[in-house]
Amino acid sequence: MPIVRRSEAETHEIHGARFVSYAAPRTGSRELCAWRGEIPAGTKAPAHTVDREEILHLLTGELLITLDGRTERVTAGDTVIVNPGATLAVENPTDRTATSWVTTSVGLTAELADGTVLTPPWAN
Repeated sequence: MPIVRRSEAETHEIHGARFVSYAAPRTGSRELCAWRGEIPAGTKAPAHTVDREEILHLLTGELLITLDGRTERVTAGDTVIVNPGATLAVENPTDRTATSWVTTSVGLTAELADGTVLTPPWAN
């Protein structure tokens, strides 16, 4: 039975945020990936277009989520559903770190506005 202990989770940092990976093919998952996102105060991540559905559940704090040009404030307990092909930007305008739990299917890629394609290791 694959169990990923907190001490075994891999941590990645990009664009000022931290991604703590729990479920991915390297840990035994075949179809889904899941990670904890930590978005520090004042962080504004670049907009990116995802090629797979992504579900973001905010555990603590609040964020400004821009999805296909529409911005909404989300708070702890809210869930954001990002459909394939949607463009997402995440901003933490507060003075506290926000944490989220994110799931997607294995193989997610994200394209930045400049055409750069990211293959995040926490989602592959």
